[in-house]
Amino acid sequence: MTRLKDAKILFLEPPSRDWRKPGRKVRPGLTVYALPPVPEAEEDHRFRRMYRARKLGHYILKLMDRHRFREPLLWCTSPDQVDLLSAIPHQGLVYDCHQDWLDFPLEWESDLVLEADVVFAASDGLVDHLSPCSDNIALIPNGVSFPMFTRPDAECPPSLRRISGPVLGFTGTLWHDLDLSPVIQAARAMPRYTFVFVGRQEYNPMLPALERLPNVIIEGPQLQVDIPDYLARFDVCLHLLRKTEFRGDIVPNRIYEYLASGKPIVAMVYPDQIEHFPDVIYAARSPGEFVRLCMRALEEPEGWLAQRRQDHAAAAAWSCRADDVIQILSANGLY
Repeated sequence: MTRLKDAKILFLEPPSRDWRKPGRKVRPGLTVYALPPVPEAEEDHRFRRMYRARKLGHYILKLMDRHRFREPLLWCTSPDQVDLLSAIPHQGLVYDCHQDWLDFPLEWESDLVLEADVVFAASDGLVDHLSPCSDNIALIPNGVSFPMFTRPDAECPPSLRRISGPVLGFTGTLWHDLDLSPVIQAARAMPRYTFVFVGRQEYNPMLPALERLPNVIIEGPQLQVDIPDYLARFDVCLHLLRKTEFRGDIVPNRIYEYLASGKPIVAMVYPDQIEHFPDVIYAARSPGEFVRLCMRALEEPEGWLAQRRQDHAAAAAWSCRADDVIQILSANGLY
């Protein structure tokens, strides 16, 4: 969004208790607001869905009026936003699909795709999934803020300065269904090494076992701008799988951030998954293999692999992705 020159943008975050706070001006022309909390609505709760859409739509229309928006380009990122289409006047519609939405009825996403002028999909699998409803789908994978994750002045976070040995680290949310068994086995098998987790926590039944290990540090959520400092201290970057993930061809932003650091990456993959960047990522299909590859990654010699990883990240820079988006929107008369 920050790379769409000469565009006025209202960016609406998910519902929050802070929704009454003034909008945050991220840059000239781009203002961020939080939506008001509204009860979720199931597919068969028609009146609750109508109430939800009416309340959110009324709030958005007030913001549009305050910022003098008239029939903007509506950019949707989730199937449950389909109910807002009739509540918000718009001159064009983009559906930006960055993940599988298995928790939502298929009809919601189908209706959204049918209405969209352009659909962006984050993987080939998502393109195939959405193609029955649209013939105007563009592949736009996830990306990375390359300059931020390759800045030369990264500093070791204070909480990690006393660690003298190698560090294996994970950044991102510890989801309720994140399979922690590989890293628990690795931390037990490698007691002389430190395992660091940076990110928000949900209740995960495996988390207490991880927290009890003496060589594990759980930092909690950090500002995105500080994540490169943690990656600079990591000797190996770790990627784990959620048990509810089914489309293995979506490359998470985390992977691109790891690539930008140039550090060795050990990633869990599904048994039948096509590997992402097999030339520079150690892919494990079992906890035992994960442990072995962690040890192997720690022994990786310095050289071309680090540069090769950064080359992959440079090709996925958000500036490159934005150029593709702008070209597609312009070709469709939307920008």
